Amino acid sequence: MARIGLLSDSHGRAGTTRRAVDLLRGAGAEVLLHLGDVGTVEVVDALCVDALDSDDQLEAHLVFGNTDWDRDALAKYAADLDVVVDDPVGRLPLTAPSGAEDGVLLFCHGHVTTDLDQALAEAPRYLCHGHTHRQLDTHRGPTRVINPGALFRASAYTVAVLDTATDRLTFHEVAASA
Repeated sequence: MARIGLLSDSHGRAGTTRRAVDLLRGAGAEVLLHLGDVGTVEVVDALCVDALDSDDQLEAHLVFGNTDWDRDALAKYAADLDVVVDDPVGRLPLTAPSGAEDGVLLFCHGHVTTDLDQALAEAPRYLCHGHTHRQLDTHRGPTRVINPGALFRASAYTVAVLDTATDRLTFHEVAASA
């Protein structure tokens, strides 16, 4: 997997999340990571789309955030739709185009600082998180730390596509309403 679609902080805004997923899918995302504050089952529904040029569902993962109150129900619903719940910290092994192991991407919401600290201590290639509602692309030691922004309570709603084969990160603005 090379292109990873990153989105966060939907806070139950299913329409905005659907537009974000369509944008990420159109940008070639091969997997979706929702970085928390999902909010509702309708947001989980929005993560269930077919991959481009395929009838197979696009791989999707999520973690929970500080406003995801009914985690058990959301987790059961997600599992029924083949959306992977990796809460509190998810791990995606990365492979180079040759098929060789190429590090790991860890992801969490970011509201629990011990989760962030423990993830950074592992020195992954990437650590992706949400929570702050602000875009971030920085390095902490050997780790590239990324926040795609938010789909609610932000001056601009944004998502990102990370191409792990080229190490290229592209932020995309999502229309607030259709």
